[in-house]
Amino acid sequence: MSVSKLPFRKQVAYAAGMMGWSIMTNTIIVMLPYFYLPPSNSGLIPLVPQLMVFGVLNIMSIIAASGRLVDAFFDPFLASLSDKSDNPKGRRIPFMKKATLPTVIFCCLTFYPVVMAEHIHNAIWLTFALIGFFIAATSYIIPYNALLPEMTDTADEKVKLSSFQQIGFVMGIIFSALINNFADLIQHFYHVTSRTNALQYTIWALSVFAGLVMLIPVFYINEKKYSNSKPSHLPLWPAVRKTFGNRNFKYYLISDFSYYMALSIISSGLLFFVTVLLGLPQSEGGLLMGVMVLVSVMFYPLINYISARFGKKPLVLFSFGILSLIFVVIYFLGKLPFSAHAQIYTLVICAAFPLAALGILPNAILAEIAQNDSIKTGENSEGMFFAVKYLFVKLGQTLGIALFALLTIYGKDPGHDYGLRLNGLCGFVLCLLALIFFSRFRETKPVRV
Repeated sequence: MSVSKLPFRKQVAYAAGMMGWSIMTNTIIVMLPYFYLPPSNSGLIPLVPQLMVFGVLNIMSIIAASGRLVDAFFDPFLASLSDKSDNPKGRRIPFMKKATLPTVIFCCLTFYPVVMAEHIHNAIWLTFALIGFFIAATSYIIPYNALLPEMTDTADEKVKLSSFQQIGFVMGIIFSALINNFADLIQHFYHVTSRTNALQYTIWALSVFAGLVMLIPVFYINEKKYSNSKPSHLPLWPAVRKTFGNRNFKYYLISDFSYYMALSIISSGLLFFVTVLLGLPQSEGGLLMGVMVLVSVMFYPLINYISARFGKKPLVLFSFGILSLIFVVIYFLGKLPFSAHAQIYTLVICAAFPLAALGILPNAILAEIAQNDSIKTGENSEGMFFAVKYLFVKLGQTLGIALFALLTIYGKDPGHDYGLRLNGLCGFVLCLLALIFFSRFRETKPVRV
C-alpha cells in the first residue's frame, strides 16, 4: 500500500513520462519503414537495399528483428536490477533518470544514415543504432511501468492512472504522426530544400522535447513518499520462471503479443495507406491521428465506468473483435464506393473506442496481476512482470514491422499495392488470435491486504 495517495498533479506528471517515450518509440515505428523504404511518390530515396535472405526475409525485416532480439534479452536483466535495487532514492526513478539522454541520442542517430543512397552500410549502421535505442528506452520504460502498481492500491486507482498513462501514450502517437506536417513547416519557413533533412531536423527537435518530458516524473515524483515497495530477493531466472508460472499472465501475454503485432502493422503502414491506397497527401496522417485521439479521449470516462461495473475482460474481448473487422476494411481501402476522406476517417473513428479500451485496460489488468502475486508470494517483482510484458510487446512490434516490411515486396507503390493490402488480412488474423487467447483469461478481484 502506498505511503501517501498520489495526488492529481502527480498523476499528470507520471503520465508525462509516458508521452515522452511514446513520442520516440512511435517515431521509430511510424517513420522507420517510410524513411528507409519510401514509396515512389514520397519525395524520399530508398536508403537500404531490398535484398532477400534465404528467399523469405528482406533486409529491413532482419534489421528490425536484430535490434529487438538484443533488447529482449536485456529486459529481464534490467527488471531484475530494478526489482532488487536498494537505492535510497527508490527502485525505479534513478534508472529512469540515467536512461533519458541515451534514449534521445540513439533515437536521433537512427535517422542519420552513413550514406545518402541505397547502400548496405546504412543497414549495418541502422542495426546498431536500433540496438542502442531499444536498450536505452527499455531502461526507462520497465522501471516506469513498474511504478504503476506500487503507487496505487485499488482496481479503480489502477484504471484511473492507466487512463492518464494512455492519454500520454496517444499524445506521443499524435506527435510522431505529425512529423511530416512539422517537416512541411520547416521546409516552408526555413527554406530547407531536402525532404530528408527536414525530417531529420523534425526528429531531432521532437526527440529533445520528448527527453525533457520524460524527466518530469523523475524530478516531480518522490518515489519514497508514494511507494513503500521493498527490494525483491529472487535471483534473475527464478524471478522470470515465477512470472511465467502465473496462469492468467500467460494468456495475457499471448493476447498482448498478438495485439501489438497488429498495432505495429497499422503504425508502420499508416503513411502508406494514406498516400498509396487512398492517394492523399503525407500530412493527412497527422490529422487522422489527431481525430482518432480526440474521439478516443471522449470514450475514456465510459470505459472507466463500464470496466468498474461489468469488469475489464468483456471490454477487452469486444475491442479485439471490433479491431479485427477494421483490419478487414484496410484490405479494401481505395476500392470502396466512397471518397478517400470518407473511407479513412470512418475507419479511424470506428477504431477510436477499441484502441482507447486496449490502451487503458491491459496495464491496469497487469498491475492487478503483479500486485496480487506480490501479496501472495511476499516478493515485490512488479518490474519483472512488466519486463516480461514489454519483452513480448517488443517482439510483437518487431515482428509487426518485419511483417510489414516483408510484404512490401509484393507491392508498396501506387498501382502496385497488393503487399499493403495483405497487411490488413494479417492484422485481422492477429486480432482474432488475441481475442481467442484472452477469452481464457480469468478475471478476478484483486487481493487486498
